[in-house]
Amino acid sequence: MSDLEYESPSKHRRYAEKQSLVLRVTDSSFQSEVLERLGRLETKMDMLTGSVQPGRMKLAEDRLMALERNDIRRSVYDRMVNAAISVAVSAAIAMHDHLGLK
Repeated sequence: MSDLEYESPSKHRRYAEKQSLVLRVTDSSFQSEVLERLGRLETKMDMLTGSVQPGRMKLAEDRLMALERNDIRRSVYDRMVNAAISVAVSAAIAMHDHLGLK
């Protein structure tokens, strides 16, 4: 018989050992890639949420709060100005009719 027709069990065992070694190397590189990406993800999460210093999310929330306060303050001023303009226009109309000017 030729080698193609019959292979010894020890030859199969050596082939299986070589193949599992290749899988371990591939698995190891996959694991290192996953760990590297996980490390980058952890760094980005720390940057967003902040660990010791405030993160980007905290800074964004602070800016949003300042904008909301400014918007409320501006709307109060706008209402006061609108009220003053309305009173002035109403007074001008009342005086116009009262003085009899045409």
